Amino acid sequence: MYVVLGANGRAGGEVARALIARGEAVRVVLRRKEQSDKWTALGAEVAVASIEDADAIADALTGARAAFLLNPPPVSGDPYQRTEQIGAALANAARRAGLPKAVVLSSIGAQHASGTGVIATLNRFEALLDGAAPATAFLRSGYFVETWSEVAQPVLSQSILPTFIEPSQKIPMVSTIDVGRAAATVLREEWTGKRIVELGGPEDWSAGDVASAFADVLGRPVTPVLVAPEERAALLAEEGVPGEVA
Repeated sequence: MYVVLGANGRAGGEVARALIARGEAVRVVLRRKEQSDKWTALGAEVAVASIEDADAIADALTGARAAFLLNPPPVSGDPYQRTEQIGAALANAARRAGLPKAVVLSSIGAQHASGTGVIATLNRFEALLDGAAPATAFLRSGYFVETWSEVAQPVLSQSILPTFIEPSQKIPMVSTIDVGRAAATVLREEWTGKRIVELGGPEDWSAGDVASAFADVLGRPVTPVLVAPEERAALLAEEGVPGEVA
């Protein structure tokens, strides 16, 4: 039995689907019972638990061969304080459940304690989960390609691609489909101790490259536009990102 947290999110959902496609028994951990129908239809077992509840998560992890763990994007409050709370709860739950193997979603750049913005929370998250299971792997993922869908509206209506990074700056990017497949592979492998696995696409991409990809599909030019620092918080707020994170 493999346990997957965050199954209703992009990465967690792909991990669960990849494991199910490989014929593995999967238990997904969901916050609300009404979210369970699509997973039971796929043959998954469902556990209902809040990720901050160490007791409930420990119950969900009990009997698992391995688990996919993550720090969900914050919806409110201080992201650093929330990371402390969730990381401590998951580490506590993993140890109490005797979890033999954990694969933890992280990010490229998480090796740095500062200077990376909100990614720095994952540096702390890794520290909290390090050693929580005898075998622990941290998947340091590149920027999710699917995140660009969040700015699809100005691309479609104005032919501009808002970006927070310099249009020419290339960074690692990866599809969550590939993250799911890679996580499923690592979950099924045997090892002991700590592993770091970096996940990226065949080559780094820039916002300019993404704009060109949109242009190819739409058949018209798309221009990447750097969002000024003072405008970023307002733009993120429109997308539902809390001010503390923005």
